[in-house]
Formats: sequence, C-alpha cells, structure tokens
Amino acid sequence: MKKHRIYTMSFASVYPHYVTKAEKKNRTKEEVDEIIRWLTGFSQQEIEEHIEKKTNFEDFFSEAPNLNPSRDLIKGVICGVRIEEIEDPLMKELRYMDKLIDELAKGKKMEKILRK
Repeated sequence: MKKHRIYTMSFASVYPHYVTKAEKKNRTKEEVDEIIRWLTGFSQQEIEEHIEKKTNFEDFFSEAPNLNPSRDLIKGVICGVRIEEIEDPLMKELRYMDKLIDELAKGKKMEKILRK
C-alpha cells in the first residue's frame, strides 16, 4: 500500500505554517512549541533538531519519546474527518497536532488545549 504523501513531508516544511496560523490569531510560536512538546514529549532542543534535519513526519512521530497519553481526549473534526474514526495510527497523530493548532488559532485557552 502506498504511503500518504504527508508522511514523507518534512516536519520543517509544515512547522512554519503552524506558527503563521497561530500568529495570525495573536498567538505565539512559543505556544505552538508548547503544544508540540506536550503531544510528542520532545524537548525544545529536539524539536529544533528535527526542524534542522528536515525529519519527515513518519520519523518525527516514530521518534517521539513520550506521546502524551491524554491525546486520546482530542476529539472532533479536522479536514472533514472525525478524529475518533481515523484508523491509521500515524494519520491520527498528524490530525491530533492539526486539531491542537486549530484550537490555538481559534483562541482556546492553553489549559483546555492541553487537556488539563
């Protein structure tokens, strides 16, 4: 089965879009980074290393040291698909991140975004 194109895209190529989306709504790069750290368990330095290395999304998530167990509390629709119904584990991780960045851009408080 052919891999979805997003899996081979570099995290570095999409990351600036996450930041831009947040900043357009008066949120910050630091908040985007906090979301990514919460979701993946990467340190800030590790995130920056993955950006520098241009790690693809498949490797980015497979190397994540501690995927947050509370991520399964992320519900809703992203890109027209209900997250709870996504069967492909990697696609689900990608959509979790998309959903969290969307919530940030929509003005949700960080406590709610990070499911505290």
